[in-house]
Amino acid sequence: MSTSRPLPQRFAIGYHPTMAVAPPVAEAIRQFLERQGYSEVLSAPLPNLRHQLQPGQVDVLIALGGDGTMLRAGHLCAPLHIPVLGINLGRFGFLMEVRQEEWPRRLPLLLSGQYWLEERMMLWATHLRGEHKLGEWSVLNEVVVCRGQIVRPVRLKAAVDGYPLSTYIADGLIVATPTGSTAYALAVGGPIMPPELRSILIVAVAPHLSMDRAVILPEEAVVTVTVQSSHQAVMSVDGQAPVALENDDVVRVEANHNTVKFVRFQDRGYFYRNLNAYMELNPAAMDNES
Repeated sequence: MSTSRPLPQRFAIGYHPTMAVAPPVAEAIRQFLERQGYSEVLSAPLPNLRHQLQPGQVDVLIALGGDGTMLRAGHLCAPLHIPVLGINLGRFGFLMEVRQEEWPRRLPLLLSGQYWLEERMMLWATHLRGEHKLGEWSVLNEVVVCRGQIVRPVRLKAAVDGYPLSTYIADGLIVATPTGSTAYALAVGGPIMPPELRSILIVAVAPHLSMDRAVILPEEAVVTVTVQSSHQAVMSVDGQAPVALENDDVVRVEANHNTVKFVRFQDRGYFYRNLNAYMELNPAAMDNES
């Protein structure tokens, strides 16, 4: 492990706003940092930090929660170029680096520069209706365009760089980053992509008589998904609340110029080792063995 990383001097602690264990752990970490001589530590529920963090104000944000907290921290910190260290207080925590009981042993490594930064690609999604731009989102996991409350497949026309790719009759279409390849995309049979890869993944959800193979594109690609459906369709970004889509609406997805930086202490082979461990701990698999 390299010890040449800059020594962080300014810290923020962002924690899950409704997780009961989070505030006392945040306070314990704040007191630990203050005992080490770091007197100005910003600590607050993660949503509150959105209006408090400024560029150049913080060297590392410590995120306390689960994978959802890590996603929200990534959205907050990427445009500010602030690395994120995840401490898992949740159930799964695949994106997190440190277990709750480990932080007293791991934080001294951060303070002494014994860490590395893993950069993860992000996407940029735009909702278009004719010539009008209705919304824009930064994406760390995936953009999902799918059916709404009516349980019928939707017709989605996908194109890459303006050229038709395929028309899908399906429950939905996922456009994901390599980070997102181990989330919803994995659940519907998509490939596992190394986190450092810079590519865009397209995979359909329950395609009916449509292309059922995932497609991996270079980061320069621009993907458009056009809704061609007579009933409700929606889009969701990183599991956020759905946005209603109308017929002929277009969702454009392309590479984001921002990246998320995760603080890592493990060696660079950690991803496959952790992936195997989490799959073996799958509750469904454990139930089958009991």
